[in-house]
Amino acid sequence: MKVCFLVPPVIVGEHPAERSSGCTNVVYATPNIYELQVAACVEKSGNEVIYRDCINHKESIETLLRREKETPSDVYMMWTVNLSVDNDIEMVRRLHGVLPQSWIVLLGPGATYFSEKCHVDECTIVVHGEPETTVVELLEKWEKGNDWKNTAGISFLECGEHKRTPMRALMKSLDELPMPARHLVSDIEYRNPKLKLTPYVTMVTSRNCPFRCIYCVPSSLTFAREIEYKEHFNRKPPISFRSVEKVAEEIRILHKDGVRAIGFMDDNFIWNEERTKGICEVLRETGIVWGCQARVDAITENIAKMLGESGCGYVDLGVESFNDEILEYVHKGITSKQIYEAIALLQKYKVPVKLNILIGTSPLETKQTIKETIRKAKRLKVDQLMINIVSPFPGTEFYKMALENGWIENNEYVPTDVQRNSILNYPHLTAREMEQLLFRSNLSYFLSPGFVWKQMRRFRSWKDFTHALRTLKVKLFG
Repeated sequence: MKVCFLVPPVIVGEHPAERSSGCTNVVYATPNIYELQVAACVEKSGNEVIYRDCINHKESIETLLRREKETPSDVYMMWTVNLSVDNDIEMVRRLHGVLPQSWIVLLGPGATYFSEKCHVDECTIVVHGEPETTVVELLEKWEKGNDWKNTAGISFLECGEHKRTPMRALMKSLDELPMPARHLVSDIEYRNPKLKLTPYVTMVTSRNCPFRCIYCVPSSLTFAREIEYKEHFNRKPPISFRSVEKVAEEIRILHKDGVRAIGFMDDNFIWNEERTKGICEVLRETGIVWGCQARVDAITENIAKMLGESGCGYVDLGVESFNDEILEYVHKGITSKQIYEAIALLQKYKVPVKLNILIGTSPLETKQTIKETIRKAKRLKVDQLMINIVSPFPGTEFYKMALENGWIENNEYVPTDVQRNSILNYPHLTAREMEQLLFRSNLSYFLSPGFVWKQMRRFRSWKDFTHALRTLKVKLFG
């Protein structure tokens, strides 16, 4: 079958959604590693695969529909996140307006949670949770003309009724997956401002996170898995790992292909010293510059040393607040003391640190606690500071709390870009006040002489500089 993975143009709203993290609009282009992984499985099973990225190729809806009408695919797949749900539903309608018989499959957390909303017609299928095995089986049944409606892990519309099949078991071994189909996006130059080297790719070595932060929306694939698993078992799904050997094999292949920078998209990259050591050794061997996300309580002296010696270009630390009462309330599982210790260790071994602060994670937040957290973060002189506003994402514990306490505007969740907007109102702290605090804090930080000078020294070319400038403009002003 001919399968088209489609990143649709913006039809609804003003900005494109970022689909790999899933909770912000696009600031800079990032390859959706989760979608490319599904594409690789589809390709491996013998299907013809094409990839249409209308955002990066600046293709209009009119141009897209005209081309697809002339050279249609049998199946269209879209990776849907909360911020893109309405846009993607409109894309389904437009596509079926010109190609009424084509199958359209929606994947990702937006489709998993808002599945009934996504059942536009009887040729639109939602794949719930982890998608690879489900998608391959679905395509095989369509190809052979077999009954597809008993495929585990899907939902659909039949005679006006929403139907849903039993949950599909999670994959037992991630080592069975082929390498992501990066060749499908080889015509797009991706850049990560934190690493400043190209060619840049993303990579994943594990799925899910066992920790209990009440507000947490992990990567879009992990969130889709969590939504589906929690609905059936009322707990987080188990973590899935790729073996160090498979990770090392992929890194060496990427290095041979000329890749110079890797961003690891794992919700939590550092699990223990032995695993970290194995991956760091091959990264040091290849000379690839890389970055990852980690918890502060995972940073030991040995870990920090490994990172520093293996070319780690950044570690993303989600600290959210320096207030211990707030950290305890949101079940972060860390203390402010551990935050300071982790940062000190990373700085000791010259590992660049990016701190993530999240405004409004609990009703204990006030203007004063927010300002104090940001002041403390700035004093640490880390390489980057990222400040966002918490959103009550459906499927999280925080969403239930916010609904029960009437903290959500109009008592209804509306997808928002956490980089600038809020729908959360506490009795003593409104959404507008949080938005103002966020904007002013970002403005004072990103335009400060210290930040500008530190970044300027790292640019290797005029192209790097102009890319960073565009990224900053989008970050601050949309």
